[in-house]
Amino acid sequence: MEISSRELKIIQTTDQLTFKDTLGTWKARWGINRMTFTVEPGLYSLGKPDSTSPVLVSANYKMSFDSLRKELKGIDAWILVLDTKGINVWCAAGKGTFGTTELLNRIAIVQLEKFVSHRTIILPQLGAPGISAHEVAKYSGFKVIYGPVKAKDIKKFIKLGMKATTEMRTVRSSAYDRLVLTPVELVGTFKISLMIFGVLFLLNLLDLGPFGLADFYGYMGAVIVGCVITPVLLPWIPGRAFAWKGWLLGFIWAVIVNVLNGWNGWTAIPQYSILRALGYLFVLPSISAFLAMNFTGSSTFTSFSGVLKEMKIAVPAIIISIVIGVVLILLNSFIFS
Repeated sequence: MEISSRELKIIQTTDQLTFKDTLGTWKARWGINRMTFTVEPGLYSLGKPDSTSPVLVSANYKMSFDSLRKELKGIDAWILVLDTKGINVWCAAGKGTFGTTELLNRIAIVQLEKFVSHRTIILPQLGAPGISAHEVAKYSGFKVIYGPVKAKDIKKFIKLGMKATTEMRTVRSSAYDRLVLTPVELVGTFKISLMIFGVLFLLNLLDLGPFGLADFYGYMGAVIVGCVITPVLLPWIPGRAFAWKGWLLGFIWAVIVNVLNGWNGWTAIPQYSILRALGYLFVLPSISAFLAMNFTGSSTFTSFSGVLKEMKIAVPAIIISIVIGVVLILLNSFIFS
């Protein structure tokens, strides 16, 4: 669909998601082509919008765009997509790409005033930190209205006359919401895990092991504790710091690993001495703590200053703990080799 007078490009879209769209979302959840899962920035028409139709703003991260358009079934609307460099609305608002400058530029580029007679645009509430509403109104003439937190409430929001209920304004993070974010965290550990397994293999070749099944499932369990179990159980784990929550569950896992490998209190079988048991108690909780701390950027429970404060304390402690644990495990290997 083209506006021939000024050759302004409008991209037609629908409220129906295809198998390709769904597959792309699944792949992005697992970190596959996630940074290229984008749509072209610009002005989109959904249905048959006219000059009185609402204008909704989204990011060019395709999952954000798809989440919005599929919830607009039966509504004729304009969707203004900002160039957020393939980042979702919430994260892009924090990074500045879903920001005042980009919004003003995009309004000017698409010449939005030529398509609507009103001067109102609806932004997602989670994009508010990146937008200065009074500057948008000052330089573009468009008034900013913040829509609901969830895209599923957008139709009701529009039908209520651009009014949001308390429930629509409430940011929630359920166990399911956190669970769907864990696959990409797991995939993110893949390269590091391969490097670790490679080092253990070389140590075995140099007869500095043996590192075997116990080390493998001990490490993998610590990864799952940090990347999956801690985020899912987040509100119910004592403490505030993510690193502490991950460390606590990781410590429980380390105790289980020691019990499974024949360690009984302070008496261990010769091949599995107190040194190795202590090594696991230093290493495995630290791995879980570090990976749990990565989830701070995906949670509604954190603040930027709080994350910086936590990292300043936790990262050195994690490094020291892992070093001590590795030394103990290697010492155990030397003694019983």
